[in-house]
Amino acid sequence: MASALRESRLLIVGLGLIGGSLAAALRQAGVGRHDHNDAGMGGPVESTEILACDPDPDEIARGIEMGLIDRGDTALEALVEGASLVVLAVPVLAMAGVMEQLAGCLGRAAPDVVVTDVGSTKAAIREAAVAAFGRMPANLVLGHPIAGSEKSGVAAADSELYRRHKVILTPEPDTDPAATARVRALWECCGAEVLEMAVERHDQVLARTSHLPHLLAFSLVDTLARQDERLEIFRYAAGGFRDFTRIAGSDPVMWRDIFIANRDAVLASLDDFEAGVARLRRAVERGDSDAMLATFDRASHARHYFESLLNQTSYQAEYQMQQHGKLRYRVSPGGGVTGRIRVPGDKSISHRAIMLGALAEGVTEVKGFLEGEDSLATLQAFREMGVAVEGPHQGRVTVHGVGMHGLKPPSGPLYVGNAGTAMRLFAGLLAGQAFDTELTGDVSLTKRPMGRVADPLREMG
Repeated sequence: MASALRESRLLIVGLGLIGGSLAAALRQAGVGRHDHNDAGMGGPVESTEILACDPDPDEIARGIEMGLIDRGDTALEALVEGASLVVLAVPVLAMAGVMEQLAGCLGRAAPDVVVTDVGSTKAAIREAAVAAFGRMPANLVLGHPIAGSEKSGVAAADSELYRRHKVILTPEPDTDPAATARVRALWECCGAEVLEMAVERHDQVLARTSHLPHLLAFSLVDTLARQDERLEIFRYAAGGFRDFTRIAGSDPVMWRDIFIANRDAVLASLDDFEAGVARLRRAVERGDSDAMLATFDRASHARHYFESLLNQTSYQAEYQMQQHGKLRYRVSPGGGVTGRIRVPGDKSISHRAIMLGALAEGVTEVKGFLEGEDSLATLQAFREMGVAVEGPHQGRVTVHGVGMHGLKPPSGPLYVGNAGTAMRLFAGLLAGQAFDTELTGDVSLTKRPMGRVADPLREMG
């Protein structure tokens, strides 16, 4: 991997966990003074010097002692000369000051210098860049590695921190493509998967998937720690509590900066969460078992369903793994078969049984349900529209019907995989609802003709 990174001098500004782990990952990949001796890496590569700037001289000394960096200094001006790639790994609210310093001395760097960062909010850092440079430089590629730990400091550096993790780059329309490619090479050298998205989209997504969970963990631990029986609470806390609240041990200053920098997106995600908690609270107060079951069941299956989409595995296989663990089959030639067997259910009937059960009043028990990819997609779609569904388990499904007009608007497009029957039946079913719905599917389904359903619906208004 080191052959993909051809930088003469790499400067890391901020030698904490993130910056230190970047240096460690590069060293493990073979990047450093010994690059020209690497064999079997696609030929000789340019020698790369790894430098670090940090306000704490002890961190610099520790980084040199650990073999992560070649040299370092507490002053940025002393290190920027000849740098070909500068990585800003400082806290978000410290980024403005660092960029001002960098703008004053970047002319001493290599002519083709590229600058990138690791901040977990991008809009605030883009504003800092514009303020420091007068515009968004074409050689500045904002980025964010989706990785971290509750530990801090260069002593906690982990060479595996970015391996098989995602790094999001947010280049602007006028960002130099060559600069983006070089930053991509940096992270791929560390074993990361590199993605690209717009700055605004990044901040919205991270507010929900990273910032909100950290906010909740900090709040929960603080709430419990201030109670009189706090020792007993923490003594008997189970693994789930420890797993969730582990992130409350993260750097408080760093997360304070993140919440300030990404305030609007965090507040929007918090509003959504509070609305969901309020609905669940009302269900608990009323003893509304159907509402509670709908929420828990929808969340449980949604996690498996979307995980299978992201992993590009079968939802059916994912479901079976969750239910039964890893299954192994050994097949040997056999003789005749006698006795009674249960044949698989019918896919078309399975679709319709769930749809009719969801639109009916009361509880519908379905037997012989086909636990296949297409039918499971129909189950998930109804869960996203507020229908509580138990199962499937060995072909049995219990649907808690909401009536003809009891469906709720889904929060996003309904994904039905490769289920053409589901797509066509949903088109008619949802056309009669009081809300708009977008139906989508996999690459194969989106190429199949839908006119024979869509045209009559258009004519009917």
